[in-house]
Amino acid sequence: MDFEVQFLGSGDAFSSGGKMHTCILVKTATRQFLIDCGASAMIGIKKYNVNPNDIDLILITHLHGDHFGGIPFFVLDAQLIHKRSKPLTIAGPPGIKKRIFQAMEVMFPGSSRIQQKFKIEIIEFEIEKTNVFSDVTVLPYLVKHPSGDPSLALKIQHLDKIIAYTGDTEWVDNLIPLSKNADLLIAECYFFDKKVKYHLDYQTLFSHLNEIEPKKLVLTHMSDDMLKRVGELESDFAEDGKIFKI
Repeated sequence: MDFEVQFLGSGDAFSSGGKMHTCILVKTATRQFLIDCGASAMIGIKKYNVNPNDIDLILITHLHGDHFGGIPFFVLDAQLIHKRSKPLTIAGPPGIKKRIFQAMEVMFPGSSRIQQKFKIEIIEFEIEKTNVFSDVTVLPYLVKHPSGDPSLALKIQHLDKIIAYTGDTEWVDNLIPLSKNADLLIAECYFFDKKVKYHLDYQTLFSHLNEIEPKKLVLTHMSDDMLKRVGELESDFAEDGKIFKI
């Protein structure tokens, strides 16, 4: 089986262009896992006929609702609808344990205290150290995007492939080691040339292209400003449902 990366959601926080929140499925012959799990994740999972019981790992970049807000829905669906039995690991920035508990209690009071019929392990990343999840390794880098707890970019290796994902951030030099030797760099690209705090724009990203040198670049998390200018882009860009093989 090919190494597939499918965007179950590729939108920004405001669902510009009618796109769903960030949720990226990595699928190989040996396993399936998610990178981010935005509030609309279960819509994407069901729309694109993904069996959530096949997903055993969820990696979270930062604790904004459009990147981790789908977890309460995923957990409740696993318990009540799909009758999950296999363990689930959720890993994210320091603070994720507390924030998942809070999110579940806000959305479904009492849900965080229900004893699931499957094991859930919530792990807080060690930043700038290699975190190992069986045959998936994750190297998190600090980025600049306030979210109440540290926001991270993730360098993910599975089998012989490396996926780098910026998460949401303005330009920081950590994006250079993040992207080096990546088979696929998924980069937030919120605006075309407008400079705003805490987000990347197309011109800034491309001004550093000779430093980051990914083998393949895919832009995502685009605002209406970016979506109006996709015809001008010199790289691939994400759309809901789109699959990239690496």
